[in-house]
Formats: sequence, C-alpha cells, structure tokens
Amino acid sequence: MTPMAVEYVAVRRGAPGAVVVCSGIGAVRSRAAALRAERAPVAALAVAGFCGGVAEGLRPGDVVVAAEVCGQGVVTTCETAALVAALATEGVERVHTGRLVSVDHVVHEAERAALAVEGFTAVDMESAWLAPAAAGRPFVVLRVVLDAAGRSFGRPAALRGPLTAWRALRRAAPALSVWAGLHEAEHAAGAACSPPLRD
Repeated sequence: MTPMAVEYVAVRRGAPGAVVVCSGIGAVRSRAAALRAERAPVAALAVAGFCGGVAEGLRPGDVVVAAEVCGQGVVTTCETAALVAALATEGVERVHTGRLVSVDHVVHEAERAALAVEGFTAVDMESAWLAPAAAGRPFVVLRVVLDAAGRSFGRPAALRGPLTAWRALRRAAPALSVWAGLHEAEHAAGAACSPPLRD
C-alpha cells in the first residue's frame, strides 16, 4: 500500500510482480483503505512510501524500516523489520530500523525535535491507520526519508531530496517483493499441509 501516486509508481517499477494499491494521503483515506484491504487475498501486507526524518543524522534517500509503528495510542510491532532492512541493503546504502510515528498533520521542526526526544526515528501520516489492514498477517513498513530534521526545502541542497528519495524507494522496493514471496511460500506450504475438511 502506497499513499501517493508517485510512491505507487516507484514501487511498481521496483517490484513489478507485487500487488500495489494507492491508499491515499492522511488518516481518513488510510482508514478507508484499510477497511477495503482487510479481506484482500494476500499473505502479507507492506506499507511503502516517503517519511519525514526525525532522528539526528538521517538524510534524504535514507530507508527507514519500522520496528514499531505508533499512532493514536496504538503500537504495532513489525516482527520482520530486521529481515526487510537486510534485504533492502541490496538496493540502497543507508538503511535504518527504528520507531515510526504517524500523525494527522504536517510536522515542523519544533515537533520533530520533540519526537526525536521521545525516541522516534521517522514520522508519516498513514502507517498507523493502514496497519489494521494486515488483520493478523505479517506486516512491515518501509519508508524513505523525503526531508530530514534541519533540512528545509528552501535550501538549494534540499531540492534534490524528492528525486533522491524516489530513486531510493524504487531501489528498495524489491526487498518487499522478496519478503512477500517468503510469506506467500509459507502460506502455500501451510495450506498444503492442512488436513482435509471432513463432514
């Protein structure tokens, strides 16, 4: 699931075999998309797209794989974050795991600093509301830093951020295909080993 069309294009190009859905931006659209996706016939669910960097040292193009997704008082643990992060290093140089927080508004510098103090790595506006779509299935969030703390879009160097982030998302997307394929294989093996239903 990708919130924006530009993210959708990057993931489709990087992982052409994946089923990719554009879920929409923000909490309201994410909740609606999650309800639609709960019964989708898939073995695992990933959220992919851009994020705002919160932790010190992040820069545009860095990949953040969420170990935890926090939002609206709910914490969702992504148990396979380390695996996805390891797979993503095949495509990009800088990959981090950490805590991601979802909020319902654009976060500016003062709030980012406060979130960093709370131990968050990155911030977005959708993942916590999309997480229920997993409905017990494996779930992971892969985000690419679009703008980092202390790097204003008004600065010339920051103007390269969107293109850098888009390229990194495209290069990291194959990791999600591999991750999903592993769960698809486990799901198929489990179904094959299940005893037949009897009257």
